[in-house]
Amino acid sequence: MNQGPDPDHLSFTIDLTAEEARRRAEVVAALGPAWDPVAVLREEEAAHALLYSGLDAEQQRVHAMLVDAGVLPGEGPGRAPAH
Repeated sequence: MNQGPDPDHLSFTIDLTAEEARRRAEVVAALGPAWDPVAVLREEEAAHALLYSGLDAEQQRVHAMLVDAGVLPGEGPGRAPAH
């Protein structure tokens, strides 16, 4: 393949850094001043704990197998206990 200059094609580059910064600022602005990321994380952890609460022995075994296989996140920082 010829890598030399081609009069039919124009090479150019685009730096999306400024666009990404603008996009992130727009997302945060859309969330509004009442958005509390710490409260959202607490609610997510409570929902995770509720989702995996009350599992019977077989369900706990399957859950542990899926965690060990990396299919589901295990317990740890930012994760509520599964049992």
